[in-house]
Amino acid sequence: MDLGIRGRKALVCASSQGLGLACALSLAREGVAVTLNGRGEEKLAAAAAQIRKAIAGAEVTTVAADLCTEAGRARLLEARPEIDILVTNNAGPPPGVLADWNETALVGALEANFIPAVQLIRAYIPGMRARRFGRIVNITSAMVKSPHYVMGLSTSARAALTAISKAISVEVAADNVTINNLLPERIDTPRQEFMARRMMTEQGIDRDEARRQIVSTVAANRFGRPEEFGDACSFLCSAQGGFISGQNLQLDGGSYRGLV
Repeated sequence: MDLGIRGRKALVCASSQGLGLACALSLAREGVAVTLNGRGEEKLAAAAAQIRKAIAGAEVTTVAADLCTEAGRARLLEARPEIDILVTNNAGPPPGVLADWNETALVGALEANFIPAVQLIRAYIPGMRARRFGRIVNITSAMVKSPHYVMGLSTSARAALTAISKAISVEVAADNVTINNLLPERIDTPRQEFMARRMMTEQGIDRDEARRQIVSTVAANRFGRPEEFGDACSFLCSAQGGFISGQNLQLDGGSYRGLV
């Protein structure tokens, strides 16, 4: 299927690895000019090279900037003042418990997983509305709908982003600007490697056992593949996706047990 976005311009945040890179790869495959973002120049250069190697003729640029700072966001906006597609993403806070969630931790979660996305959405939506095309996809988490205690801090900040995005989506839909959220769980990225190694330390088990335990929580009985996630992102960004907005698409191998 031709997604009708060849020649469009996309900014994919936190895309030097993992889910962000998977989205960038898929969009580049559709002929989108992709800008990668991350904090490290070398890692970004390696990610860009990976895309160019995988996709002949891919148009890939990079902007090193820390999304968590106002200066970093300003640098992004200066480098890419006009885009058609925005994919927001950022690393979440570490697992913890109630005793860990002091005011500093709470503010830090908002500064990473709420404020950057909202400020970029605010900056780019006027141009998208004026051009009558815009696709915004926020990478959040399946735990927005199924909170786990140790991930409560991350879940709360991402739930705030989900709520404000829903509110904005109603206002901009008539201008062919959509805002949707991807809710991943157990996609085989460096994040899952981090979780596996955490289990290895806590339980005294090897890597294979840690990964087996993680997979046992997934209804599909396997990890999700990054390319599956990336292609879901591309469809939400497509011309055909213009009637889908304000939605939360779970990519969790069928594990969510709720109805809505």
